[in-house]
This record gives sequence, structure tokens and C-alpha cells, in this order.
Amino acid sequence: MVQELNIQEILARFNHALEQEILMRKVKLPYACCLSTEGTDGFPNARFVSLKEIRDEHFIITGTLTSRKGVEISNNEKVALTFWWPETQQQVRIQGIARLLAGTWPDHYFSERNRESQIVSVVSNQGEELTDPEELTRRFDEIAGDITAQEMKRPQNWGAYAIAPVRIEFLVFSESRFHDRTLFTLHNGRWSAIKLQP
Repeated sequence: MVQELNIQEILARFNHALEQEILMRKVKLPYACCLSTEGTDGFPNARFVSLKEIRDEHFIITGTLTSRKGVEISNNEKVALTFWWPETQQQVRIQGIARLLAGTWPDHYFSERNRESQIVSVVSNQGEELTDPEELTRRFDEIAGDITAQEMKRPQNWGAYAIAPVRIEFLVFSESRFHDRTLFTLHNGRWSAIKLQP
């Protein structure tokens, strides 16, 4: 049976599930998720990223725009996010459209990073071949040791993506193996929900 509902209800379910995982989790990485893209060679490509927040009904992630993931998103904006929450035995799969965030939001997310992560983003060309590790370390130490440069400026090749979901599936594992699967789908501007067989 197809049930119609709105995106706020679906995101409320996501946030509730995330909060339950945070309460039970021994290792604090509930925001870690697997971002999947279509590789430039046609192969699927996946890596773990951190969900920054859900804002204006979009899932927000950040990263280097010139990295492999950035290039792949610019070539094909259709992406997927997968969350695995072991404490609550839940998997959430999201498919959506990724678009670059404009304005001051990328600066805001960059400012929230710790200083070491900011410096690495400044000195490293993420994903490119590493030919001189000592030079990379020297550049890092040079900036880290500069007490006058407390506030790091966001590099131009670092930004944020807003992922607009078109499909969200919740899978709650059960010892009986009859896992509870609910698929929410956006079609013609309206969300609907169906139950899937385990």
C-alpha cells in the first residue's frame, strides 16, 4: 500500500533514528556516511564523508571540489549516501541530487573544522599523487607554527554540497531476519512510502 506524506515527516524519522544511535553509540561517529558517485571511468566510486547537518530539507556534506569526488559530482550530480548505525541496527540509504552551496555557507562549514583539518585542506591537493611527503609536512608545520594566522581562510577549491533526496530507504534489522524496510520516494513533487520485502 502506498502512503503519501511530506519530507518533514521523513526527515523527522531520520533525525530520531540518528538521535537514538548517538545515545547508544560507544564510538561517536554517527554522522559518518558512505558517499557514492559515478566514477569518471564508469565504475561506481565510494568513500566515507561526514554529514554536517540537514538544512532546508537537504543533506549537507563538504570537501575538496577538485578531488575525485568533486570532479565526479560535477560530471554527474546524482549521488547516494549510506548510513550504517550498528547500535540501533539500522541502515539508511539516500539517493539524491548534489548541488554546490553558494554564499557564505561554505565559509561557515570550513570555520567549524578544527585547525589541523583546515591546514591540511590548505596545503594538500586531495587525491593527487604524493611525491614529496616532507614538503607537505614542511608546509603544514609552517602554517601551524604561525601564531599570527589563527583564522584560516577557506581555500577556493573547498566547498559544500546540498543533496536533495529523491529516495530514502530505512532498513531496521531484526533477529528474525524479517527486516523492516520502508522506502520513501519523491515523484512529481510528492512523497510516498511503501513497505519492501526483507
